[in-house]
Amino acid sequence: MAGEIITDPEQGFPLHQAAITVDGGLVAAPERRVILLHKPRGYLVTRSDTQGRRTIYELVSKDGWLAPVGRLDQASSGMLLLTNDPAWAQTLLDPESHLPKRYHVQIRPPLAPEQIATLAAGPQIDGVQYRPMEIREIRCGGRTQWLEFVLIEGRNRQIRRLLDSQDRTVLRLIRIAIGTLELGALRPGEWRELSAQEIRGLMGKASVEVDVKAH
Repeated sequence: MAGEIITDPEQGFPLHQAAITVDGGLVAAPERRVILLHKPRGYLVTRSDTQGRRTIYELVSKDGWLAPVGRLDQASSGMLLLTNDPAWAQTLLDPESHLPKRYHVQIRPPLAPEQIATLAAGPQIDGVQYRPMEIREIRCGGRTQWLEFVLIEGRNRQIRRLLDSQDRTVLRLIRIAIGTLELGALRPGEWRELSAQEIRGLMGKASVEVDVKAH
């Protein structure tokens, strides 16, 4: 009802019908913004750290609020998206969107072809059933091996847990692509704004997959 004061913090209402004002001024939703950061190893995906460790917010734009879309652990590097639009981020992260994420992983010692096939089939580890994934060898240098993983789910430390089940040590883990969006030539610590076309491409792919699954 017009003029009604809402004091319940859990009160729901359709945002497209709401006019929000602060001190008499109309508050409009900001334009969606998405940046792509090449996260270096050793940086935490958090705004602050009580132990004084480095965080990604030392690297990215200070212009406005941005939150990470998903995570990369401290020892991992590569593509990390940040946005000011939580709803868009949630669509992208929906496990039913099947938006593939591609990683290059250096391990020691190498896996045999049959071990790679076992992991790719989607094993059950510590009571957790993993979905099938794509794994291929990129190159093998004797004591170490580079593999490419393509995942369609984003379980916490998934690749590390899979490789740990095979008693393999992860030396490097780099996320190089999300959907059709690739890390490209960005160096560790560098970032760039995504174009409207790139944002639409990611959103369109995720939205289509979620919609197909729902029907």
